[in-house]
Amino acid sequence: MKRKTYHYTTIDSTNIKAKQLAPTEEEGTVIIAEEQRMGKGRLGRSWLSKNGKGIYMSIILKPKADIMKVPSITSIGAASVYLALREMGVESKIKWPNDILVGNKKICGILTEISGDTNKVNYVIMGIGVNVNLEEYEIPEELKGMVTSLKIYLGRTIDKGNLSELILDNFDRLYAPFKDGGNISHVLHICKENSSLLGKDIKVISGNEIRVGKALDINESGELVVEFGDCLEAINSGEVSIRL
Repeated sequence: MKRKTYHYTTIDSTNIKAKQLAPTEEEGTVIIAEEQRMGKGRLGRSWLSKNGKGIYMSIILKPKADIMKVPSITSIGAASVYLALREMGVESKIKWPNDILVGNKKICGILTEISGDTNKVNYVIMGIGVNVNLEEYEIPEELKGMVTSLKIYLGRTIDKGNLSELILDNFDRLYAPFKDGGNISHVLHICKENSSLLGKDIKVISGNEIRVGKALDINESGELVVEFGDCLEAINSGEVSIRL
């Protein structure tokens, strides 16, 4: 995929900028920033975006796939980060639908935003944030048990430019079968084989409702198949955590 890149020193959010550019930019355009002032994750949460310490980037996508298949595109981002880390010798796990864990702590989050109507996708923005060279003291106290960085995990500084390229190269390769027809079979295999959830008891939080079940599978639509008592349900959204 042809790649045009916008690079910013400081920006409110790469996803916000990508949405502004998306109507006129070609598919594959990438927005990268050294720092975000308003970085965000899923469910309206903020994303820690220290200057020069992480990868903060968004990709503009315009797939021709059925709009009902588009939410599964998040799995492509997750698999791309997983493969890039593996190429660097780092083993990680994919926490459905949008987090990457190392040492059972979150190192990457993916935020996918879709613009479209009933029959057509206008564009998709995939934001990818990776904690690369954050120091231990830079992680807020309330997040230290849940969040880490590659530098903390490996004990050395990482070339984030190289990691960005690895992620984008893997994304291009995995996205190609999807963009015209919606095929993510290879991606789902990666996500299932390296899942942090499958086979485990989990909590699913949706709004004010909390349910307990067992994660069994990720189906061909990228949904998490959960066993609640004696019934199976495919979940396409919600907050999921391992039940301790």
